[in-house]
Amino acid sequence: MVAFGKKLKDRQIQEWQGYYINYKLMKKKVRQYGRQIEVGALDRRQVLKDFSKMLDNQIEKIVLFMLEQQGLLASRIAMLAEQQDSLQVQPDISKISDLRVAYRAVGQDLLKLLFFVEINAIGLRKILKKFDKRFGYRFTDYYVKTRANHPYSQLQQVFKHVGLWAVVGAISRNLADLQDRQGSYLSIYDQPALPLQDPVVDLIKAAVDRLTHSTNFLHFLAQHALIMQEELPAPIEEQVDEERYHFVSLLLNLVNTFLYMVNTYIIVPTADDYSMSLGAAATVCGVVIGAMAVAQVFSSVYFSAWSNKSYYRPLIFSSIVLFVGNTLYALAYDLNSIWVLLIGRLFCGFGSARAVNRRYISDCVPLKIRMQASAGFVSASALGMACGPALAGLLQTNFKIYKITINQDTLPGWVMAVAWLIYLMWLWISFKEPSRETQETHMPQGSNAESVQNDRLEKGLAQPLLLSSEDNQKDEDDDQECDESEEAPEESRGPATSIGSAYRLLTPSVKVQLLIYFMLKYAMEILLSESSVITTYYFEWSTSGVAIFLFCLGLTVLPVNIVVGSYISNMFEDRQILLASEIMVFVGILLSFNIFIQYSVPQYVCSGLIMFVSAEVLEGVNLSLLSRVMSSRLSRGTYNGGLLSTEAGTIARVIADATITLAGYLGDSKLLNATLLPSLLICVSSIIATCCTYNSLY
Repeated sequence: MVAFGKKLKDRQIQEWQGYYINYKLMKKKVRQYGRQIEVGALDRRQVLKDFSKMLDNQIEKIVLFMLEQQGLLASRIAMLAEQQDSLQVQPDISKISDLRVAYRAVGQDLLKLLFFVEINAIGLRKILKKFDKRFGYRFTDYYVKTRANHPYSQLQQVFKHVGLWAVVGAISRNLADLQDRQGSYLSIYDQPALPLQDPVVDLIKAAVDRLTHSTNFLHFLAQHALIMQEELPAPIEEQVDEERYHFVSLLLNLVNTFLYMVNTYIIVPTADDYSMSLGAAATVCGVVIGAMAVAQVFSSVYFSAWSNKSYYRPLIFSSIVLFVGNTLYALAYDLNSIWVLLIGRLFCGFGSARAVNRRYISDCVPLKIRMQASAGFVSASALGMACGPALAGLLQTNFKIYKITINQDTLPGWVMAVAWLIYLMWLWISFKEPSRETQETHMPQGSNAESVQNDRLEKGLAQPLLLSSEDNQKDEDDDQECDESEEAPEESRGPATSIGSAYRLLTPSVKVQLLIYFMLKYAMEILLSESSVITTYYFEWSTSGVAIFLFCLGLTVLPVNIVVGSYISNMFEDRQILLASEIMVFVGILLSFNIFIQYSVPQYVCSGLIMFVSAEVLEGVNLSLLSRVMSSRLSRGTYNGGLLSTEAGTIARVIADATITLAGYLGDSKLLNATLLPSLLICVSSIIATCCTYNSLY
């Protein structure tokens, strides 16, 4: 792994090197502060004042250069505009072509300036994070608040890019006017959806989207997969290596994701009936559904480790185990054994290859289509989640073949066993194992931690400036990770080698994001897994009624992501949407309680819809923020950020399903409130934790 400081320097434009943030100098200054405080040469206030002044000077240098370059670009555009006006009177095809070339050249220079801004913004976030981690998570909040909202703010130029958009708009409009539609009444303002854009404008738009975290539907949907991208922007001329990409193999990964989610939720409408037919209580459905998640806690680890060596063999193993698990699930009825039923579901959980599916996209899909592949991964999951219960609702039959019973309880197992057998044969024939040598050369680097938990400067002055010796050692490791020197030990900059080492890399902000992920998965699992028992007790719904309800919930996933990804996420900050979504989940849980009035279908459906939709919005925003605050060391290897989030969500599902079974001992009349109360408490805890770390999510 190349140190961040060296990567930062390598991505700089050579002729502009003197105008970039001096990350190396500032990092050394942070270390120097630590030594000076230890010997008593400086106190806390002097350090904070000196570092603030240094940052101000660095930002001023960046901003003044930006303004100078913007002025040069504006002058060039004004000169080209005069030439363009003269062509309106006497059109000349050759001159129009030359003018387009000139505008493209200005566009390329604008693109260089956008990359300049982006690299400086990343470097600024990194040095703020480093200062906070060494001295106690207090400085960033003060600095951003005092600088970002001041009327003379130069920080806004770096993070909000004031003034650049006028240049972007001028180039886009004039290039569009010089297209084949020259002389038409159409313009980018009249018909912005028309394919008028020059390729350089597309590159500029992509750079602008990265700078502003602007999203569209695909981008927002892809965030759910937590497949982290390169932190620093790639050089303009860099070409993507496609040697490892194989479309059919990617398709097989997405089909595996779809089938697994169908397999997870196809039993939800009938699990309570199946449990009772084997002599168990209806609420044992919680254990039956949760058994798959219990096994997945362990399978995620070994599949993640296995994917370091192969993708093909883990997928083959997964398909075989899932075929066996579903067969056992279906045979449990004729064997009259609840244990065979549970063993079958455990086998299904041991076949969870989602870690392999996610890893394949991260490692083998070219960067230019990785977002689409990530969105495909999430779409396949959402579609499987909706199709599972719907399919269960259609499998209403009852007959025997020899001594094997085929009914609504066993048919989901048989259908999935056949599906996995067909998939296994397709996989055997069509999957192409990518070259491991190429992977080692082109391993993607993940998003590094950009911010950490902060508080106001006044609070920071009352806290110890230096951390404990143990925390200092961890900070030294982080310093080595970002060191300019090539002598930093590889193990201090490599991926985490255990769950413990991965946990030690988690900042308070990351821990809060994982808590939120735990909360939303817990709340959703409670809603989905107990739906059959609750609706049967209160409303006497049939299996088909439950299946339709769950199917409708699943269908909301894609429309909600379209609205949030295309509109809401571009109107509000991620942290604002995060907190609002948590509050709406809280409202949905609160409305679900059965306390004073008779429980009704509208109350159950509306509260469930609010809870589910809010949790879906929360998941995308939460994982987007998580990918930005998580250490780059957690973007690679077995114990990566994707695995940690998967484990947090899976453990939440296990605990939720266990809660349903335990609450069943209180009786069906108390099941609803008994399972909603923990959801409410966890949700309140996550809201409080979010408020405490809100300013670290800048």
